[in-house]
Amino acid sequence: MQRYILTGAPGAGKTTILRALAARGLATVEEAATDVIADLEAKGVEEHWTRPSFIDAIIELQCDRQMGAAGPSPQVFDRSPICTHALCLFLGFAVTDALASELERIETGRIYQRQVFFVRNIGFVQPTAARRISFKDSLAFERVHEESYRAFGYELIEIPAAPLDQRVEMIRGIIAG
Repeated sequence: MQRYILTGAPGAGKTTILRALAARGLATVEEAATDVIADLEAKGVEEHWTRPSFIDAIIELQCDRQMGAAGPSPQVFDRSPICTHALCLFLGFAVTDALASELERIETGRIYQRQVFFVRNIGFVQPTAARRISFKDSLAFERVHEESYRAFGYELIEIPAAPLDQRVEMIRGIIAG
């Protein structure tokens, strides 16, 4: 099974790219963190990002989605446990046991392709209910993502800021190649 990862700064266009890839027939898996945030907010949990349990909730949903992703190969994932590792570092948390276990599982099982689509920022961040990060902080978070993926031995394939169709076709071409 070929499982590719889209990663990058918040607001870089990953979800838009993922949906465009799905519309063109690729199997895709949505990001987990946005759904975890929505669930926690619906339960009235305030400042969820200040608690290590936030990391574990993301990891649990990422793992469930990856294991439940049936269908054709290749598959494209909006983020991965390596992104959650970057989030953990960015928030200043120690790596949780659940995160360490999942990182071990994906490494041992070679779950994801070693080439990762690194979607570059588009020069601004559009705030949403789940995305409350400044552009300046998103650039710092982007660097942490790069460092995490490289530390785990992944090759970053740069997807530069460009019109959506160009970004999508670049990714499709690499997957097909």
